[in-house]
Amino acid sequence: MEFRDLKQQYQHLKSDIDQHIAEVISSASFISGKPVSELEQMLADYVGVKHCISCANGTDAISIALWAWGIGRNDAVFVPDFTFFSSGECPATAGATPIFVDVLPSTYNLDPVKLEKAIKKVLCEGKYTPKAVIAVDLFGLPADYDRIRPICEKYNLLLLEDAAQGFGGILHNKRACSFGEISTTSFFPAKPLGCYGDGGAIFTDNEELAAMMRSICVHGKGGEDKYNNIRLGMNSRLDTLQAAILIPKLQAFKEYELDKVNEAAEIYTSLLQDIGMELTIPAVADGYRSSWAQYTIQLQKGVNRESVRADMKADGIPTMVYYTKPMHEQGAFEGTDSAVADCTVTEELCRRVLCLPIHPYLTKTDCKKVIESLKTSLGKHTSF
Repeated sequence: MEFRDLKQQYQHLKSDIDQHIAEVISSASFISGKPVSELEQMLADYVGVKHCISCANGTDAISIALWAWGIGRNDAVFVPDFTFFSSGECPATAGATPIFVDVLPSTYNLDPVKLEKAIKKVLCEGKYTPKAVIAVDLFGLPADYDRIRPICEKYNLLLLEDAAQGFGGILHNKRACSFGEISTTSFFPAKPLGCYGDGGAIFTDNEELAAMMRSICVHGKGGEDKYNNIRLGMNSRLDTLQAAILIPKLQAFKEYELDKVNEAAEIYTSLLQDIGMELTIPAVADGYRSSWAQYTIQLQKGVNRESVRADMKADGIPTMVYYTKPMHEQGAFEGTDSAVADCTVTEELCRRVLCLPIHPYLTKTDCKKVIESLKTSLGKHTSF
């Protein structure tokens, strides 16, 4: 069994993907070819925003957004403590100080109450100027923008939606990548919509920001003349081949993959509700839909997670742990103000979370096999 079955996906889409790749190779237009602009328009239309700027990866996408906003030294950027390193790395690389905020134990996303508490603390201390919030749509579920956006407006903070794992997620009929003043995503192969290498995209309704970020992506060029550089920038472009691969994959994602991965998640949830053990299963509130980048459970306190993983591996079932260490405990932030954080929920989650295989091609039989293996292992390692 594959954790995220890209091999099976390719077999379903092989004809279309191979054709798109062949067309790019025949054209020899490997950089900024026609499929790039076609994909950008498709993505903007799907998400429901005016502008999509593709780039080399999801990390660059966040960095470019912060660059366009002028985020830098002495600025504070508020980031969930339970997320992938890029979310905090990018503001730190820009010279700002990431302030790590605890998350909700039910959704793994930024806790709005603790966000406002952290903002007030920074304002009271007076060392940094609060500038932005990076809200992460973790594991495919949009963050609580109904509560986060008013907080950003109250304190005049920029809102960046990090939807690296959230593409396809929905809140109140709006899609992920449309909730921030700038939103970003990643096309890393294992993401809900992934290419066959690295790739990313930036979304905004702001015309001026869109033009600036498009310029930053290509060495700060001005207009169509790539040798007229009007600002400092970077080299961050989505290859034509990757764009060509993403076009049929986006079509499949829209037509059936998002529905299928939700069906697989529903099967897991149903089976886990009947397992008879005190597990915490993913919560999707009314008005939300997840794109299930991960299906993450929380094991009971005291269960040896590595023993469970070893048992399941012996049964041919891969598992993952996202994440093993809070952001504020990462070595890169040691000795900095970013390391000072009150994030007890995140610390507990890092001890207990376990991610099960999830993808659109997972069958009901597969799901039953996963849960039976989990149940058997927990029966060995849990006292009732």
